Amino acid sequence: MSTKKKPKYETIADEIRKRIIEHVYPLEHALPDEIHLAQEFGVSRMTMKRALEILVMEGLIYRKRGKGTFVLQSSFQKDRINVISKETRGLTQVIGDRSLRSEVLNFEVKFPSQEVANHLMIELTEPVYEIRRVRYVDEEPYVIELTYMVANLITGITREILEQSVYAYIQEDLGYTITSSHKVIRADKPDEYDQAYLKNDITEPIIEVEQVVYLSNGKPFEYSFARHRYDKFVFSSVNIVK
Repeated sequence: MSTKKKPKYETIADEIRKRIIEHVYPLEHALPDEIHLAQEFGVSRMTMKRALEILVMEGLIYRKRGKGTFVLQSSFQKDRINVISKETRGLTQVIGDRSLRSEVLNFEVKFPSQEVANHLMIELTEPVYEIRRVRYVDEEPYVIELTYMVANLITGITREILEQSVYAYIQEDLGYTITSSHKVIRADKPDEYDQAYLKNDITEPIIEVEQVVYLSNGKPFEYSFARHRYDKFVFSSVNIVK
């Protein structure tokens, strides 16, 4: 019985992924550039580019223009359960034919905190949008989102856009492609917003999803916290073993 041979770029991606897991490539230093990696693995630069694109899509590495390719610092935090998704969709796409309404609680442009700047890989002097929304599905509150977006990258955001689909605006109006995200999912106690807007009792847990979302050029544009009602969402992770 014959077996299909894995493409060379997938084999290379597997090896680089293994090196990342084993900390062969330190977080503080750039990976070897595409030319040197191509020479090491004996392949063309195009093949090496495809291998690295797999890891970008998986949320393991990111490219910083003029500085190289780096391992994401949040890729392997041992004290958290990480869900890495190759498909990133907004709530508008997830709910299908059900109605969705967004209530904007807060929308302003401000300078980021150090934590926000680190996740978005920007300087403290670069402005961000700070957005807090309640999302209603069939007029029932499902999730509260606190979102930070790079204002110089995702230009033209208005309250009207926030009441609709931000991701649709980013992809259809701005012409960007959203390719990957890195998520951390945790349970938490409800805060005052959860109790007021999600109608959560103090004894009922909240499912919080912290995520960084990336464009096709490897740039992070969103750092957000989505707090979901525990009785309204199920998060599934599929692991495909080849």
